[in-house]
Amino acid sequence: MKFHLTKLSFFVGAAAIFFVTSVAIAAKRPAPSVRTVGLAELQLQVLLDRANFSPGQIDDENGKNSSEAVAAFQAARGIAPGAQSRSAVLAALGAGSVKSILYYTITARDAAGPFIKTIPEDATEQSKLPGLYYTSLLEELSARFHAAPTLLKRLNPRARFVAGERIRVPNVLGAKQAEPSHAGAVKIVVSKKTSVLMVYSAEGRVIFYAPVTSGSEHDPLPFGNWMITDVVRNPIYNYNPDLFWDANPANAKVKIAAGPNNPVGVVWMGINVPHYGIHGTPEAGEIGHSQSHGCVRLTNWDAIRVADLVKDGTPVVFEE
Repeated sequence: MKFHLTKLSFFVGAAAIFFVTSVAIAAKRPAPSVRTVGLAELQLQVLLDRANFSPGQIDDENGKNSSEAVAAFQAARGIAPGAQSRSAVLAALGAGSVKSILYYTITARDAAGPFIKTIPEDATEQSKLPGLYYTSLLEELSARFHAAPTLLKRLNPRARFVAGERIRVPNVLGAKQAEPSHAGAVKIVVSKKTSVLMVYSAEGRVIFYAPVTSGSEHDPLPFGNWMITDVVRNPIYNYNPDLFWDANPANAKVKIAAGPNNPVGVVWMGINVPHYGIHGTPEAGEIGHSQSHGCVRLTNWDAIRVADLVKDGTPVVFEE
């Protein structure tokens, strides 16, 4: 579906954008196994995240997103592939110098919400909500620590996830992010074939990498050279069903409130192609595994990191 974008009160202007929906393939993928969490894969995912080579949602699974993040890091650091490459990658990532897991005490502020029990799929029903909030404290904590909810449960099998509880979490906070001096002086390249987004410095160095979901048969990615036209954080939307090939004809134009579970997540980066942009998503587990309505989706936390590096006029390349 497509949306008209309405900025919050401290923003001005409006833009129309795509309401991104996932292809329902999650059910076709096996659910993560309930097992004891080891440190090898989890450590690698945490280190990649901290190095700005995002594996997407940290899940302690050796999946597509993680393996491709490793390959991208190897290429960026000139590490030759081969039997010894994993040790070289871990060394380059600083393995042993940082703990993969930390303890975190859940605060009363964390538990205060606001939360909303369920998020309806229908846009009209979504428009009736005061905000597209997290549905639980577990969901909130999972997003904060870039983790799959199932991973937090495995790390804390006896946890009730309530205020005052001490839990184990991936050590992703406080990591060095891409240098602030690069903000704005970068180029974004999105590859449809590999489903990745890379941010390049002015010197041509990869300073950020993340898996994405982009385009579909009905709404293909607009290949070419574009630029960022606006960056909107916590946007709200005017939904227009006339803009979507698969919209429910019974739906009317409605406003959809801001929040981490709104259709484009917590940040929108528009480009100079009507209805297209780069943005977050409430469905972090689907990144790299499903299709969108043409836009480029990242996890909410990766979208924030990209937004921190761009400005109006930042060049964007969409390539096959």
